[in-house]
Amino acid sequence: MKLSNRTLSIVVVIGCSLYTASLFYFVPKDSVQSAPALINDDYIPEQPSIGLPVTLKIPSINLDSAIESVGLTHNGSMDIPKDTNNVAWFNLGPRPGDNGSAVIDGHYGIKDGKASAFDDLYKLRIGDKLYVEDDRGLIISFVVSGIRRFDPKADASTVFGSSDGKAHLNLVTCEGEWNKVSKGYPQRLVVFSDKE
Repeated sequence: MKLSNRTLSIVVVIGCSLYTASLFYFVPKDSVQSAPALINDDYIPEQPSIGLPVTLKIPSINLDSAIESVGLTHNGSMDIPKDTNNVAWFNLGPRPGDNGSAVIDGHYGIKDGKASAFDDLYKLRIGDKLYVEDDRGLIISFVVSGIRRFDPKADASTVFGSSDGKAHLNLVTCEGEWNKVSKGYPQRLVVFSDKE
């Protein structure tokens, strides 16, 4: 399903740790307040040229992670992967490799002595390569084009939308020290990448 520019202006909550209380808000300007606005009865999906994403590989940080498919939570927020070793693709946006900004989020933080999938995401640099394999065996390659840190309540329209007609993949996680009072992390790390 492809999203319109209006639909991209949703309130998105992305999990940043192993605790449900550690969610954060990217609040795009003119945000829509509920998930039903994503549904368009007149929409007829195109036949996808790329299969469903199943694996994300980032050689420079030794990441080889299964990709879960997630939509919205009951409150209209982007869901998170159930397994901390996995990452999650936002299935209401484009598939990685299709035009637009595909988004994949992942957990950050240690629980029971185990690291989460995106703990080393901060080590990525511009020019690093990432690879998504789809369920048809096609491997789509991306190159990191930018890295930004956001406040938890920042406008995220640049993360979930693009208008240049090209394919992008944006990776999202948390960063910083866990705050026991707010039960969250102080920053959100977004790695922007472009299809090669």
